Amino acid sequence: MTMTHSARVQHPSGTVFVVDDEEVVRDALSWLLRSRRLLPRAYASADDFWAAAEQGEVRADSPACLLLDMRMPGMNGMALFERLIEGGWLELMPVIFLTGHADVATAVMAVKRGAFDFVEKPFSDNALVDRVVEALARSGEALARRHERDGLRRHLAELTEREQEVMRLVIAGRANKQIADELDISVRTVEVHRARVFDKMDVKSAVELANLLRGAGLG
Repeated sequence: MTMTHSARVQHPSGTVFVVDDEEVVRDALSWLLRSRRLLPRAYASADDFWAAAEQGEVRADSPACLLLDMRMPGMNGMALFERLIEGGWLELMPVIFLTGHADVATAVMAVKRGAFDFVEKPFSDNALVDRVVEALARSGEALARRHERDGLRRHLAELTEREQEVMRLVIAGRANKQIADELDISVRTVEVHRARVFDKMDVKSAVELANLLRGAGLG
């Protein structure tokens, strides 16, 4: 599933997708979320949610989480959860399962597989909203990391082949003279490439550059 960029301005606190086959539950959750300044988007089935996602109507480009009923006609909550795992959605859109007592064991298994949490019906409004806010915060952090990685990849793509060679040796701790000998170029040329690398990557030192790449999983 392709996660596309949304041109619409969404609520700054985040979007909470609600998937539950009971209209009364959807309405109650939507009212609760709005009362806490959160933006709900409700779906009557997992199939409806998945169809909307495939059409690009469900996006993961701003903080979001999913309140997902475990048992529903058609595609159930676990089946949708498996599709979300396969599509790489869980980091950007944490899932909180809404479950009855009989499904607690399944919900626990889902948490072990990456679900954010599960809430047993009937639930405490305050406790549920607290977990939703935490899930949205995690989503926001994941989005920030993704944006940072994307930015770093763009900066890396701007480096010439020689600059990339120099960068790898700089990160490895080589001195300018060692880099010059290894690449058969002058020390002055190494200094020029090194300065350009630092400028394009917006860093001041080799340590900062190494930490930046490592922190984004690119080092």
